[in-house]
Amino acid sequence: MYLPKSFEEDRLPVLHDAIRAAGLATLVTVTAAGPVASHIPMLLDAGSGERGTLLGHIARANPQWRETIAGTPALAIFLGPDAYVSPTWYPSKQATGKVVPTWNYIAIHAYGPPAFFDDAGRLRDVVARLTNRQEAGRPAPWSIADAPSDYIASQLRAIVGVALPIERLEGKWKLSQNRPEADRAGVIAGLGEARDDRTKALHAAMTARELT
Repeated sequence: MYLPKSFEEDRLPVLHDAIRAAGLATLVTVTAAGPVASHIPMLLDAGSGERGTLLGHIARANPQWRETIAGTPALAIFLGPDAYVSPTWYPSKQATGKVVPTWNYIAIHAYGPPAFFDDAGRLRDVVARLTNRQEAGRPAPWSIADAPSDYIASQLRAIVGVALPIERLEGKWKLSQNRPEADRAGVIAGLGEARDDRTKALHAAMTARELT
């Protein structure tokens, strides 16, 4: 992706935390007909490989796993919080008027060669780990063991797993770093007035960035 230096984030722990927080990935692979994308939850195995390995699954009926060209890199895209930025939040608007709207966001791109698999034991492990991640903290968390074993077996036959060892990882934290300090403060103040969760999350990210 287009990555100006001021927006670049290359600290591996920060990128890993953002992947975990996002959860849902857009998995893009290359086929003979061109790129194909699926939207799937993926978990990060941080200890597997130099930059970690992403694990997930797609429907067996989804042709992506059959048609992906073996050995070609895939791209998993994770999106963090994002929000519109109004030029009215910039103090520099009053001084020069030379401002325009923009959009702030956090995005992570993970690249690597995808490997699809249908081993039942490995699939069960991936599904269990994905489930446990989402159910953690609930008063009565659901477990894969709560369902009948024959039912789970039938569900596993309907999916195909994917492992993506990360060979390259890019992070873009577009949080008004290219604006003067006063304008960044104005954006933080403007975002702080929002009520929706997405904008609140971006406000928190910008605030934390200013403190580091």
